[in-house]
This record gives sequence, C-alpha cells and structure tokens, in this order.
Amino acid sequence: MRFMVIVKSTPETEQGVMPTSDELAAMGNYNEELVKAGVMLAGDGLYSSDKGARVRFDGKGATTVIDGPFTESKELIAGFWIWELPSLQDAVEWLKKAPFQEGEVEIRQVHGDEAFGDALTPEIKAQEDRMREQIASRSQ
Repeated sequence: MRFMVIVKSTPETEQGVMPTSDELAAMGNYNEELVKAGVMLAGDGLYSSDKGARVRFDGKGATTVIDGPFTESKELIAGFWIWELPSLQDAVEWLKKAPFQEGEVEIRQVHGDEAFGDALTPEIKAQEDRMREQIASRSQ
C-alpha cells in the first residue's frame, strides 16, 4: 500500500521560518532510515502559502485563481512523503519515529488500481502504466 504522509503547516512554517542545521540533520537521518528500509518513495518540504495559488473550478468551465497566502495554517501543508508499507499501522509506527517536536501529521492511503473497479478499463490501465514508466525513467 502507498501512503501520503502530510506534514501540516504551523504559524512558523507559514512565516517562512526554515529548520535549523540540527533539525535538517535529524530529518536527513530519519529520511535515510526510511530509504534504507525501502519505505520512502518521495518526499519534500513546501514553501509557505504566500508563494502559492489555488485554482477554483465552478462546475461550469470557469476557473478562479486565488493567490496565497492562505489563512488557517493548521489546514495547510508544509511537506509530504510518499511511503510504501503493508498497512496503515506500519505507517503510524514509522511516523512515531519522526524527529518532530510538535505539530500534526496526517497519513492517507493512496488509491491503487483496485479502487477504481470496472471504470479502470484495460486501455486506461495501459495509459497509466505508460505514464508511470515515463516518470520513473526521468527520475533515474
């Protein structure tokens, strides 16, 4: 199973406060453990929301662009990982080892092909597989 591990923003991350060298080193060591264990597929930190935008779709074909910053830092994302593990409980156990002092992190399972049932036709599956191969070849 794949999981997206979502690190929630704090007032400090939304103010652009960057981690210290010690915090970066601790997170680097943690990430290295994840990689060595074959858990971590991807992960990155995000800039504060003042460097972002939201695009709202109205259901009639029109879009509205809303520039950041956004309010309610606890609802925003400061970073993420993509992990592959056998279960949610395994993801929780790995997350408990993270070098966070405070804050909140959310774990969400990523849909696999089985989630889409008959809507995932062989043609759509082949297209998805081609795109995944292209993405994988770029990252090597």
